[in-house]
Amino acid sequence: MSAAAVSVSELVRLRAERPEAVAEAAARRKRRPLLRTTGDRLVIIAADHPARGALAVGDRALAMANRFELLERLCLALSRPGVDGVLASADVLDDLLLLGALEDKVVMGSMNRGGLAGAAFELDDRFTGHRPEDLVRHGFDAGKLLLRIDHDDPGSLDTLHSAARAIDAMAAHRLPVFVEPFLCRRVDGRLRNDLGAAAVATSIAIASGLAGTSAYTWLKVPVTENPDDMGRVMEASTLPAVLLGGEVGGDPEAAYEKWRTALRLPTVRGLVVGRSLLYPVGGDVARAVDTAVSL
Repeated sequence: MSAAAVSVSELVRLRAERPEAVAEAAARRKRRPLLRTTGDRLVIIAADHPARGALAVGDRALAMANRFELLERLCLALSRPGVDGVLASADVLDDLLLLGALEDKVVMGSMNRGGLAGAAFELDDRFTGHRPEDLVRHGFDAGKLLLRIDHDDPGSLDTLHSAARAIDAMAAHRLPVFVEPFLCRRVDGRLRNDLGAAAVATSIAIASGLAGTSAYTWLKVPVTENPDDMGRVMEASTLPAVLLGGEVGGDPEAAYEKWRTALRLPTVRGLVVGRSLLYPVGGDVARAVDTAVSL
């Protein structure tokens, strides 16, 4: 079996000449448990945004469009102490496999990417990414699905049904699946997630009840508009949860404080954060990642 690519630029050659190298890299990858010890917390770097056409970071409309730069940032983030793994679509994970960046890391595949950002069918979020059998074949460790529900959009029902069946399939393979639920609505044609306490608690209750078992289900939840509401919101379920990062804006310290407070709650077991760590205010990826780990 061939060695991993030694540089990002070598990926193109390797992909063109030896596509089987992806499967070979997956087969030899050193795996680890989702949680190493009792009470362990997870820090996962998220990079599945491009697969649904979401390339913007702040006011930079195409910040994530440069794949070489994204991979360099990901490799740096994954190299930092305390980072447990990555969440990404298949193309990004294949690149990281070839770069040897996924050794002894939790690898989480992004499953439904069909609800393209800004599309009329955004809430009919088809499962166009990893299937459960793909995750098993590559020896990956978990999956993630997005569940946005708009009571005024019939497409939400299709996504709800597909999500339930995907959770069933993941449980059949004994693979954890992280469900990211939102209640949302369209404002001037754009989807807006409702981060009020009632909406977040309701979305958690709906997600927790999907499928024939919740044994392998985790939640991926936002911090509420008022961080003081998180305690009672997280009482809506006994499922383990991680916090998602979302848009940090120009005040990362305020975001860090929100995460720090929510991480004290008994069901919260870590962070899954993407753009705010990969493209932080000030540009220092290592510092942003280290700060998140320190929480």
